[in-house]
Order: sequence, then structure tokens, then C-alpha cells
Amino acid sequence: MVNIVMGPEGSGKTKLLIDAISRALKTESGSMVCIEKGHTLRYDVDHRVRLIDASEYSIKSYTLLQGFISGLHAGNFDITHIFIDNLYSLSRSKDPVETENFLDWCNLFSAENGVAFTFTLADDPSNPPEYIARYMD
Repeated sequence: MVNIVMGPEGSGKTKLLIDAISRALKTESGSMVCIEKGHTLRYDVDHRVRLIDASEYSIKSYTLLQGFISGLHAGNFDITHIFIDNLYSLSRSKDPVETENFLDWCNLFSAENGVAFTFTLADDPSNPPEYIARYMD
């Protein structure tokens, strides 16, 4: 399962992500990971969720992010949910083809490994492209 929370800068996407994490903690069993760039969520995310500052790992593309996610899963098969705040900033790309390929990879990875993904994207949600809209609630 892939879920995207989309909205313009300052629209409350991170708050919605924090709420999604809280709901997941109540309903899911297994390990959860939240990946962000920096330390802005340090006091908002429950200590049971592994919080990772991606800037410590030089993730600069979707390809590197795929490898990072694969490595996380290889090291802990109990991961059931991965949350990523501000996907475009983390991947350093808003390229439509790269983004679609990454989201499709996440969807396949989710089906094969039982890992759900929730992303925030800073963009206009009023008319998202189809490859994003199919993952929005």
C-alpha cells in the first residue's frame, strides 16, 4: 500500500503525517520507520518509531532512496510501515518519470514485502497527475 499526502508548503502535511503515524501505532504491529531530512520531527514522533535523518546518508536521488529502503528492510524484516516526509526534497527530484517509477517500485515492494508507505509531497493537490492521484486517499 502506498499513500500520498499532498499539499502546498505550509498546508499541514507534516501534521497529517504525524497523525498517520499515531494511528498506525494503534492498529499495526511490527516496526515502523520515519525518514525525514533534518530533525524537525524529533519531538513529534513516538519513540517506538525509528526516526532517520536522511541527510546523514547522502540520499540524493530516487535510486539511492530505493537502495536505502531495501537496506532498511534487509536489516529488519519486521518493518511494516515506512513514512517519508517531503519526498521531493529527500529525493531532490520532481521529475515526473522518476517519481512515477519510484512510486510504482514502492507499490511493488509493498505487495512483495508487506511494507506500507506513506509520503508527503509539497505540490498542488487540486489536479495531481494520474501516477500520484492513484495513491491519494
